[in-house]
Amino acid sequence: MSGLLSRDDVEAIAADLTMPNTAFVDGKFAAARSGKTFETVNPATGGVIAEITSCDKEDVDRAVTKAREAFERGTWSKMHPSGRKHVMIRLVKLIRRQRHELAVMESLESGKPIRDCMEIDLPETMHCLEWHAEAADKLYDQLSPSGDDAVGMIVREPAGVVGCVLPWNFPLMMLAWKIGPALASGNSVIVKPAEQTSMTALRIADLAQEAGIPDGVLNVIPGLGETAGQAIGLHDDIDVVSFTGSTEIGRRFLEYSARSNLKRVTLECGGKNPSIVLSDAGNLDDVARHVVYSVFWNMGQNCTSNSRLIVHKSLEDDLLNRVGDRLKDWRTGNPFDPANALGAIVTREHFDKIMGDIARAKKEGARIAHGGDAIVEGDGLYIEPTVFTGVKPGVALARDEVFGPVLAVLPVGSDDAAVDLANDTRYGLQASLYTSNVTKAHRYARAIKAGTVSVNCYSEGDITTPFGGYKQSGFGGRDNSLAAHDQYTETKTIWINTSDDHVDGEIG
Repeated sequence: MSGLLSRDDVEAIAADLTMPNTAFVDGKFAAARSGKTFETVNPATGGVIAEITSCDKEDVDRAVTKAREAFERGTWSKMHPSGRKHVMIRLVKLIRRQRHELAVMESLESGKPIRDCMEIDLPETMHCLEWHAEAADKLYDQLSPSGDDAVGMIVREPAGVVGCVLPWNFPLMMLAWKIGPALASGNSVIVKPAEQTSMTALRIADLAQEAGIPDGVLNVIPGLGETAGQAIGLHDDIDVVSFTGSTEIGRRFLEYSARSNLKRVTLECGGKNPSIVLSDAGNLDDVARHVVYSVFWNMGQNCTSNSRLIVHKSLEDDLLNRVGDRLKDWRTGNPFDPANALGAIVTREHFDKIMGDIARAKKEGARIAHGGDAIVEGDGLYIEPTVFTGVKPGVALARDEVFGPVLAVLPVGSDDAAVDLANDTRYGLQASLYTSNVTKAHRYARAIKAGTVSVNCYSEGDITTPFGGYKQSGFGGRDNSLAAHDQYTETKTIWINTSDDHVDGEIG
């Protein structure tokens, strides 16, 4: 943990933070027109951090108007791609200078361990923004093979005004995943952060202004999903919505699109992701390390959490013993303490939901091998890393997303049965496959219905690989990689006749 802030350092930074709490529209901070606010709460203590502006339709309308005006002015949308790149790289440099304050703010509001904020979230946020900035002047348009009598150009153009609706589990990283390609492509952007975690997005918008992103190009509208989020989904002058969150809310954005202007919608939704340990899996110590990390990282509040451990029955006991040994290193407690690997659950409502899922699993006959209890630490919201054995495939714990530190162990009698069970879900976001046989690795990775399959590790890939899901885990596009730019651009064909004929090409 070299280079980490100490707990005293973190607490000193937190005590000196200026909490951004109003919307950021057209280059300025401003309260909601209604004057309404909501509380943002520290889940580690139960204390109120700040009163945040609660925006609604009127505020969204104003933000869209300013975003559209900025887009049509062309100061960003028509800027040379290398110009956008340089401005975005300046933003990354400003984030780097403020990384300690941003990490503490993220931990304070979300309950995430400061260790994760410093070692994962901030570095990944900066890398993502920088990567997409560098891509801005390296994406080529195309010419079609149209012969000598015509030139067919296939060009990218920014879509226009983009709404980005964020989750609360990775506030900074998901902000970067959205605004990185959206801004690099030349769009104007309106961000609606999760109401539980609004402050870092507001701070990034302020830094973006300082970096030179023009007024109206990056706006942040804090508010509730049923007001600000719905207003974004239904707005007739927003061209694209990119949403990360639950499948239930993702469905609503498809409905909003149908009820309004048929805006393009990209969804990254829930998952019930498996770790699949085949009969020939090698190095069970390493498998256990990945299994534990995959389900308990960020308190299990992760759309790719490997919350189902599907293991060949010949390996179950040995692997579970090693999982138990690994859990000793996963200390739970105050997020400001860099010795803690697990922090607080984000809200009381979500804490109660997870504890309810644990209680239901017990009633359904599953047995607790590890954990299962809340940890009492003042008014903080902490849950032990929990492992259930004896889980039957049809019960809720095996089928429904808990989004908490809970692992369901499902033994199987054959490798084919393991893959069949992995696919027996309405989700398909990520899967981890463990085998020492290269043929099985290729064959079963192809057979698993998920957007990302990692072999002999837990991984979501990296910034160069597309991220998104099959079935009810995703819709309409992918985050990360150059594929992410597709959701924020329009493809235009320009057909230029170079022959003497008056009619050329095909009529469609």
